Amino acid sequence: MSNVGIGIIGSGFMGRTYCETISKYCQRASVKAVALGSRAGQLADDYAVKHEASVDALIARDDISAVFIATPHHVHAEQAIAAAKAGKHLFIEKPMACTVAECDAIIDACESAGVWCTIAFSQRTRTCNIEAKRIIDRGDIGRIVQIKEMSLVATGLAGLPAWQSDAANLGTLFGHGIHNFDRIRWFTGQEIKTVYAKCGSIEPDVKVEGTSMLLMTLADGACASLWCSFQVPKPSFPRSQFSTWIMGEKGLMDVDAYGELRVAVDGTWQVIETQAPIDWSGKGFLDPVRLESYTRQCQDFIDAVADRRPPAVTGRDGRQAVAAALAAYESSKTGKEIVLSS
Repeated sequence: MSNVGIGIIGSGFMGRTYCETISKYCQRASVKAVALGSRAGQLADDYAVKHEASVDALIARDDISAVFIATPHHVHAEQAIAAAKAGKHLFIEKPMACTVAECDAIIDACESAGVWCTIAFSQRTRTCNIEAKRIIDRGDIGRIVQIKEMSLVATGLAGLPAWQSDAANLGTLFGHGIHNFDRIRWFTGQEIKTVYAKCGSIEPDVKVEGTSMLLMTLADGACASLWCSFQVPKPSFPRSQFSTWIMGEKGLMDVDAYGELRVAVDGTWQVIETQAPIDWSGKGFLDPVRLESYTRQCQDFIDAVADRRPPAVTGRDGRQAVAAALAAYESSKTGKEIVLSS
């Protein structure tokens, strides 16, 4: 397959992100149509593609081989299963779906149809995270024994799209901290086995979870913690928007996905890699620096479809992150540590 035709479901922040990324930075693919959302018509005009009136109309197109789903979380499963049954490969914005059963249903639909499914865990393709994973896999810091993950943002829930405050889409741990669950699994190569959590909101008028603290154990006995909050007073903490401290048997790692990667293996911290800053106030969310990570993952998915091989991130990865996040909510509700099934 020399050119992968792509349809995009959703026309908001991420729908436009994918239109821009695929149209300007990816090879072997082109956007053919978009559907859904009040901005879909304008998005289609801006990128000179077809505006389809419905999901069914989009996935029925013969010139579309793959579908990108960039809609609110609670409709992912219905849209993904419909696209898979129509023989379309799937690129699903994180989180994969709102229940483990829905994730399993998507995976089953893809396997039955013989199509690939990937999840938008774009933190895996950010510069500092890529280099950190390379160093870990090389064995420089030894086996990971403890991890401290942070995802702290000072916007409050009002800084996010209104649909993310809808209880149907759960909360910020699910919508954003899902990246941290995935990074723990990716860095360590281990499954999350137990979760103990406290989740809630420190904004009294917010009905979904906005702040969470978790303690987890991994399959090999390592421990991980996660502090996720969009309710931190300004200016938040430095180097904490998406960061982690990692203790290995032989060394230490301080990873700031939006700043520097620092490593200490001989008693001295060294800056190993630096992520260029995103120009939010000037170039905005379509800054090419921001789109670098999306380009890497989108290109991997496009190549997977074209070359008929699995993408780097799988539906299983999406499922396991969802399972861990839901376990955190269950733990907070029951006051008990939750043991995850394999």
